[in-house]
Amino acid sequence: MCPPLAFDVRKRPFDHGERRMNWLVKTFTSSIGKKQVMAVTGLSFCLFVTVHLMGNLTIYAGKDSFLSYVDRLHSLESLVAVAEFGLIFFAVLHIGMGLFLFLENRRARPVSYAVEESAGGRTIGSRTSPYTGALILIFVIVHLIKFRFVDKMTINDFVILSNTFADFGFWTLFYVAGVIVVAIHVSHGFWSGFQTLGISHPKYMPFVERLGIIFSLIIGIGFASIPVFVFLSL
Repeated sequence: MCPPLAFDVRKRPFDHGERRMNWLVKTFTSSIGKKQVMAVTGLSFCLFVTVHLMGNLTIYAGKDSFLSYVDRLHSLESLVAVAEFGLIFFAVLHIGMGLFLFLENRRARPVSYAVEESAGGRTIGSRTSPYTGALILIFVIVHLIKFRFVDKMTINDFVILSNTFADFGFWTLFYVAGVIVVAIHVSHGFWSGFQTLGISHPKYMPFVERLGIIFSLIIGIGFASIPVFVFLSL
């Protein structure tokens, strides 16, 4: 008769691959995990929007400066392609996690409150974040069709920008309204991202919240000023 084994193979400790898989499953199935994914992707988008605004503001230095910025991007085509793929991946994660959380909250509270209160940290940004997020998705798709996926063999980005905002009509108003929605969404997402990731302190959180509002104003005013400037410059 064989002696008993010193350990039960059925109870062996998880290897590193299993631990990583369990962590991944837990992250994408728990509410806090979904919120953390949204926080990381959301703050990454804040960084992207900041860099994007800085580049677009070269329009204030004139046509040559703006086209020089565009040419610089074209010279980094491979890097830009990787960044775009990363942004798409992050967008899918952000939208997916946001949709799951929204549906979970609806199931947990199927009956809407009779009175919506602003107390307890509820702001216009937090109350409307699912809806502003959906509007941003529409805005981004239209923005890409209008400015990114355009045949530029016989036309450059400055001409496209000038033609789009040649008059204070639909496209100018659409763009301004779109960036206002982005600003409202960011006003909540900026500080809540830090809070979700645990990078918060009662002493400093009010400052982070104010910084989020300032950041959202800079983003909103900065982007909204571009079509107005182009219209007034023509």
